[in-house]
Amino acid sequence: MKFLLVAVNAKYIHSNPAVYSLKSCAGEAGREHMEIAEYTINQPAEDILADIYGKKPDVIAFSCYIWNWDIIGKLLSGLSKILPEIPIWLGGPEVSYDGTAVMGRFPSVTGIMLGEGEITCKEILAYYLCGSDVENREAKLTQIRGILYRQKDGKPLATEEREKADLDRLPFAYTGQLTCFQNRIVYYESSRGCPFRCSYCLSAIDKSLRFKKLEKVKEELAAFMESGVAQVKFVDRTFNCNHVHAMEIWKFIREKDNGTTGFHFEIAADIMTEAEINLLKGLRPGLIQLEIGIQSTHQATLESVCRKMDFNRVREVVASLRENKNIHIHLDLIAGLPYEDYSTFGASFDQAYSCRPEQLQLGFLKVLSGAPIRQQTAEYGIVYEEIPPYQVLFTRWLSYEELRRLHQVEVMVELYYNSNQFRNTLKVLEMAFRSPFRMYEALADYYETKGYYHVSPARSYRYEVLLDFALAFDVAKADCYRELLTYDLYLRENCKSRPGYAVDLSPYQEQIRDLYKEEAVSRKLLPHYEGYNDKQLVRMTHMDVFTYSVDGEEGQDKMKKKERPGYILFDYSDRNALTKEARVLRINL
Repeated sequence: MKFLLVAVNAKYIHSNPAVYSLKSCAGEAGREHMEIAEYTINQPAEDILADIYGKKPDVIAFSCYIWNWDIIGKLLSGLSKILPEIPIWLGGPEVSYDGTAVMGRFPSVTGIMLGEGEITCKEILAYYLCGSDVENREAKLTQIRGILYRQKDGKPLATEEREKADLDRLPFAYTGQLTCFQNRIVYYESSRGCPFRCSYCLSAIDKSLRFKKLEKVKEELAAFMESGVAQVKFVDRTFNCNHVHAMEIWKFIREKDNGTTGFHFEIAADIMTEAEINLLKGLRPGLIQLEIGIQSTHQATLESVCRKMDFNRVREVVASLRENKNIHIHLDLIAGLPYEDYSTFGASFDQAYSCRPEQLQLGFLKVLSGAPIRQQTAEYGIVYEEIPPYQVLFTRWLSYEELRRLHQVEVMVELYYNSNQFRNTLKVLEMAFRSPFRMYEALADYYETKGYYHVSPARSYRYEVLLDFALAFDVAKADCYRELLTYDLYLRENCKSRPGYAVDLSPYQEQIRDLYKEEAVSRKLLPHYEGYNDKQLVRMTHMDVFTYSVDGEEGQDKMKKKERPGYILFDYSDRNALTKEARVLRINL
């Protein structure tokens, strides 16, 4: 008997922890009958359908989320035709809160696992392993807690609610599977639940907060590091809500660091202790990433969604964590929350932006099934899409047109800020506008006018686009922008095809050649390039000339004109762990 656990992920690099946990909990005998099949939402539904059919399953179970529910719906429709006799079970947050409607829409669905599914799925597997000679099969289903199943008359019936799982009794989800994750993200949990009750989040309805024992967590993290997994993403809703738990795990990661495995945590910055901050500041650059949900800095908005946050403390903590330049920081905002209009969202954006995170995600409210805010949509005038991801269309405070405009701003932030390609140029360009938000708003308008949303410029051409935009608003600094864009380009890429906006290097070529010849002998700047001659060094690195202080820390610094040109050597063998920028060596002649 084959029980097929199907996951449809957002990207190939992602994985689905649910299906691995379900299989690991099935027991040694049960695991022999379970097979995991992972796909992505980018694959054609007909290809996934054909692959599932080819596996010849006896039972199929889908892991359902807002990002894959649309394609799963197509698969359910197809399976009802090509495998009409095969039982189909669903599980996951997308189907746990309105299961009756889901089963009404999809008559081929046998049942739904409600809430946590590890023990439930194990019992469903045992039910099918009993075979067809079991008397009163429906009565057997009623004994499985935590499910909604279809009765003989076609009507769904819910069984008794299942108690929350003891996390310490659940086996390690990835036993024997870690070789599959060398180039993918592994998702891991050391706790379930959240102490906060933000009304837009499904964690608001989970009143329990449970932690795995630290000994178990350390044992499982050691397995990741010993296997050389590249990225472990903790799915704990607020990782540092238990300070002892968080500190012990961070200390363990520091002690066992293998130099390659990185870890991602979602934290509440305003509750961080000084001891936590000091510990994190001493970690290897790139060892951890921190995701911090700001969502809004507008007090009325925060109160309306039951969110507590001290933004001044968040700003202090982020500034402190950034001092040693060793931690990748990701800040989140949510547009479309109650009481947040276009102006106050712009203010929230500017305040979050002032923290200078490595990434700033401009997200949009998703009115999730089961989240408390879904019951308040009439009160707040929130209108949202009826299909996943249930994204907000407009509210009493934000019109559809304004939200559409924010979507365009989001694209600009992704292309120009989050790409980390234009970091130095943007610091100067921002000063030509009233605020960073106004700059991205103007850039979005520029893209709209030029038609770039329909025909997006290639990555290399975005430098040209940003230069044209800068000259349209701040032409007096034209030479400075050309040098900044040249600097930003070579920080990331060893381009041998020189951009047209770059300074003409002809007058400096002889001196650059002499510098490389000297370096091939002295090895003062590039000692780790032992054995390479000057021509090889030219190909493997890049040297350029700048008349502005392009490598200054702040925007004002970068606009300073030098008394004479300065040389900068870009070493691509040594890149910044956070930004992937080349090491920079300043050469004064």
